[in-house]
Amino acid sequence: MYGVASTEAFTVQRTEVTGNTWTPDGEIRAALALPEDQNAFALRTADVAGRLLRIPAVRTAEVSVALPDEIRVAITEREALMAWKTGDRRFLVDGSGLLFAELEDTGSAGAALPVIDDRRAVSASLGVGSVLDAVTLDAALRLGALVPAEIGSSATSLDLRLDDTDGFVMRGRPVDWTAVFGFYTPTLRTPELIPGQVRLLQYLLLGREDNVLKVILADERSGTYVPRATPKPTAKPSATPAP
Repeated sequence: MYGVASTEAFTVQRTEVTGNTWTPDGEIRAALALPEDQNAFALRTADVAGRLLRIPAVRTAEVSVALPDEIRVAITEREALMAWKTGDRRFLVDGSGLLFAELEDTGSAGAALPVIDDRRAVSASLGVGSVLDAVTLDAALRLGALVPAEIGSSATSLDLRLDDTDGFVMRGRPVDWTAVFGFYTPTLRTPELIPGQVRLLQYLLLGREDNVLKVILADERSGTYVPRATPKPTAKPSATPAP
């Protein structure tokens, strides 16, 4: 056993990583923190797996040894349900509201995720490891999952923002109307209002979407819309008498 543990023939030379989509290989290898002379027989795989679990994006991790000199790492990452935008940064959010990774490349697999543009003052402090409150998470998941067909819209996409003035605001593209869903609270105005607000929005857009500038959804029964300004008619040119 002493000879096996001391021979260089079993020094770890290779590391195979599988299962990672959001976490770069380099971050995983750095978290392993293996010394250059790490012997495969002496490796405590449970300890190494524990270090990997400190990465916010990693939900589970399994580490095994393939003799004579390879470490195999299989991880399961958290499921990204949406991207949370704050300024120029985008974070991936899972079902618990955890911001578990920063999305560096918007053209990657994250491009298919709904994006919530958080313009609130408090969002400046958000980062990897932050957790959204339950009410904000619930509302964002419900509204972010909507597609134009569900509200009877001819829009090709729906943008969603959250600000300190109007709360949650949806915008249709390219028809360019906005719908103010407002703020939600744990008791008085919960996200349970949203299905009714969506039906009301569908009703208010029906047959008049091209003429709607802004929709205000007070609750699931009360709502109104602001029409687009009608262009003023062009003044008729005055007749100039012939000389």
